[in-house]
Amino acid sequence: MTRISFFHGANDRLHAAAQWVAEAHREGTPVLIYAPREEHAEMLDRLLWTQTALGFTPHCRIHAALAAETPVLITTQIDDDPAEGPTIRSDEQALLNLSDNIPERFERFSHIVEIISASDEVRLPGRDRFRFYRERGCPIESHDISKNA
Repeated sequence: MTRISFFHGANDRLHAAAQWVAEAHREGTPVLIYAPREEHAEMLDRLLWTQTALGFTPHCRIHAALAAETPVLITTQIDDDPAEGPTIRSDEQALLNLSDNIPERFERFSHIVEIISASDEVRLPGRDRFRFYRERGCPIESHDISKNA
């Protein structure tokens, strides 16, 4: 069953996402970042290059030539069409959902991470997703990051 982690209270959703991805990478967890808005995907790409002064989190877009060898992938759509790029390794990767919707066929992922900011435009759809996952019996962890995100 898919495990869900909600990190709520982020001051800046994308910065909090970049911090979580860096930590997941340090722990050896491959991550697929689902950012359906292109401007969010681009900003997160930049943040992952610059978030620490002495390093970066290795990442690329899902259609990049090195995607099969890269532990962190960014995509603006979730699909399994091999003609479109590498197959999503949903059983191995954590999915960081930066969409306001439930990811299509969410149950194929072993772990979904939701970063929720304090703004209503992110918080309210986040509550709906929380309710959706809970109603389906998914184990949910909730983390208040308002003090450090």
